[in-house]
Amino acid sequence: MNPLYLLVIFAGALLTACASHQNAPEQVEQAPETSFNTSTGITFSPDGWPQTLKADLYLPEGNQPLPTVLLVHGGGWERRSREDMTWIAEHLAGRGFAVMNIDYRFAPEHIFPAQLYDLQMAMHWLHEEADTYQLDRDAFTAFGFSSGAHLVSLMALVAESRHPLNQPYGGKHARPVAVVAGGLPSDLRAFGSGKLIRQFLGGEQEDIPGVYRAASPITHITAGAPPFFLFHGAQDMLVPFSQAKEFRARLTDQGVESELYLMHLRGHVTSFLTAGNAVEKATGFLVRHTRTTRETVRAGN
Repeated sequence: MNPLYLLVIFAGALLTACASHQNAPEQVEQAPETSFNTSTGITFSPDGWPQTLKADLYLPEGNQPLPTVLLVHGGGWERRSREDMTWIAEHLAGRGFAVMNIDYRFAPEHIFPAQLYDLQMAMHWLHEEADTYQLDRDAFTAFGFSSGAHLVSLMALVAESRHPLNQPYGGKHARPVAVVAGGLPSDLRAFGSGKLIRQFLGGEQEDIPGVYRAASPITHITAGAPPFFLFHGAQDMLVPFSQAKEFRARLTDQGVESELYLMHLRGHVTSFLTAGNAVEKATGFLVRHTRTTRETVRAGN
């Protein structure tokens, strides 16, 4: 066997082992593997939307209403595509989740909150099409990495609030019952006015401090926030680990359940490329919370 290939295998195994899981459950929820079907290039944006937006929909086989994940890619709010998240979509679908893997509008052509509105519209589409695709409206969750983590977190935290960001496309339907956020930039104020932040928000922080604050998920945490699973590279130089650490501390202060999967020896990109074990743990987190939510709803009925 090629020595370089052996080295790659060894390095991958080493990195997988170098992780710590804070507030991990004693028993990890497991979902049986299942087959699924995929529909690509579905338009979810309504007529007249500033840009036609597409998504891939993954549907596990079966007759029961499906727990569903809204999946959102990273790329600094300016690039990349839903194809980056295909492997995560396939993993989740293989564990029984319907998955809507979406694209969204990019900066600088479209500045904030356009991207947030796109996610809120995607959640609206899921609610509208739930009966068509046998989706469980009581078990919608969200999963994002990097800028995608920022967007799903912000959407979840402003939902049900009176904040202007929750209008006109948000509302209770835009609140997932649980969130997975990898490489999360939780407080955009900490990045100054770097190029990506500046073109995303439309100006310098000193000129629009209110926008920087409003666009930072950490400023919207309340006791009503959904549970969060965070994973982050300990050596992340692009989005420092302190962003996840402080975000989780704020969740804890508000009594919100959270888990933190810290990936040692990894930076921002490598924490995504070697995130297999983190995604597996996150899947268990989503299984547990969607199951609990469904049982609670049934008990209430």
